[in-house]
This record gives sequence, structure tokens and C-alpha cells, in this order.
Amino acid sequence: MSANPPLAAFFQAARAGGERLYLHHTPPAGVATRGTVLYVHPWAEEMNKCRRMAALASRAMAREGWAVLQLDLSGCGDSSGDFGEATWQAWVDDVVEGAEWLALQHPNTPRWLWGVRAGALLAAEALPRLSSPCHLLLWQPATQGQTVLQQFLRIKAAAELADGGGKGVMATLRAEVAAARPLNVAGYTLGAGLYQPLQTSTLAPPTAATQAADPPQLSWLEVSAQTADQPGQAAQAGLAAWAGAGWSCNWRSVQGPAFWQTVEIEDAPALVHASIHALAGHKGEASTGAAA
Repeated sequence: MSANPPLAAFFQAARAGGERLYLHHTPPAGVATRGTVLYVHPWAEEMNKCRRMAALASRAMAREGWAVLQLDLSGCGDSSGDFGEATWQAWVDDVVEGAEWLALQHPNTPRWLWGVRAGALLAAEALPRLSSPCHLLLWQPATQGQTVLQQFLRIKAAAELADGGGKGVMATLRAEVAAARPLNVAGYTLGAGLYQPLQTSTLAPPTAATQAADPPQLSWLEVSAQTADQPGQAAQAGLAAWAGAGWSCNWRSVQGPAFWQTVEIEDAPALVHASIHALAGHKGEASTGAAA
């Protein structure tokens, strides 16, 4: 296996205050920079479960000529701030700042946002604020923030039921959400400034129609134990919406574990391979296809 490409790790001052951890992967010596990729991580425990896959893919992309930036959002990982004080808008701001910083380091090259799970929602919301067009690479994207929040609250409900708690725990949690109270779930505190915007977030294209000779690319990659021949209902609806907004859409299914939620840290090498092909423009089917 070839040596890992250069990596610079440092803290970058944020406009809103505090610092964000930046991991800047660059192509090896002698390899021309083909474009930039900003990694937008999922939240809470899924962020931790995805770290290894994100690192493996970032290095693979860099070896192929892509400059990749991994950043920890406000209150996450090694960035400053507390998770309980994080807001959805601050996270969108972090994505925009990271993308613009990366574009300044590698100007006049294609730009990609790489969103994983709920990070796909953040990437979509950041798009209209970027200074130039940007493509999207999505891994197992969440399509509705409301669903993301409900799945997270069920963790607390399951824990309380296991401890003998009442069956009305979900109703209690929903009441706390309606009252905009902080929520404590699986060791994470969620403020209203985070979960209220999350509830209304959807994986939707920018409202301004995209009209360009070379339309932006959306590569939607999903992982399952067995590759699928076509996307599910939610993915079909999402792809149709983005295609209707002028995006060139590609969906692929690859075989691998659900690494973002498995108990042990797992790898999905087929997903890395499919991502490299997506960045290089190997679109396959217009809206469906399968990758081995």
C-alpha cells in the first residue's frame, strides 16, 4: 500500500468565536490537485463511529489528487465549545467557513461537499451560501431531520424502559421538545437551538434553479448487506427533487456493514472505491446503479 498523503492538523479560528479542528489532506508530491472535498460529519455517536471510514476515504481521495478537509463542528470532537451549547446554525456556519477556506487554498478547482448521514442535511443547507458552485457526495444521507431526532430520542426511551421506566417516556420526551427544554440523551445534551432547526431540516436542493452548461453533480451512495438494484422510496423522491432543480444525479448501492451504527468499528472498502469513482465523474446510471 502506498504511503499516506501529507496531512496538516491545526486549529482554525471561527468567525463566531472559538476554534475548529482542521485536518487538511493534500495530494502526494507529483500529483496534481484535481479539486477539493469538505467532509461534513454526522452528529453524536455516529460521528465517532464514522471516524475511521472518514479517515480511510480522505487518504484515498488525497492519493487520487483531491485536497480533503475534515473538520470538527462546534462542540464536537476536538473543536472548542460544548455540545450542549451547539446550534444548527453554528454548524452550517462552520461548513460554509470550512468550504471557503479550502477553496482559497486550492482555487479554480472543482468543489465537493461530502455529507454523511445528518451531515448531508448540513451540506445541503450550506450550498446557497457558498461563493461558487459545489457538487455533493452523500453517504447514507438522512432525508428528514425529524426522523434523525426521533431515532435519537428512541435511544433514551429504550434505556429508560430497560431500567423499568414507564411506557410514556416518548410522550414525555416530545413534551420536553415542545417546551424547548434541553434534552439529555446517551451522554449528550441537546439544546433547543440544535434540535428545533433539525426537526424542520430536509435534504432539499437550493430554491434557486440550477441552470448551467455543466450542471452540478449529486452522487448518493448507500450501504447494505446486499447491493440493491434501485433506490428506496425516500431516495427516489430525493433524487427526483434534485434532478428537477437541475442537478445531475447518480445513486449507487455498495455492499458493506452499517459502520455508522455497528457496535464494533467496521470498514466498508467498496464505499471508498465508489466515492473515488464518483469524484472522478464515473456516474454510471443516471439515477440508479449498483457497485460491487
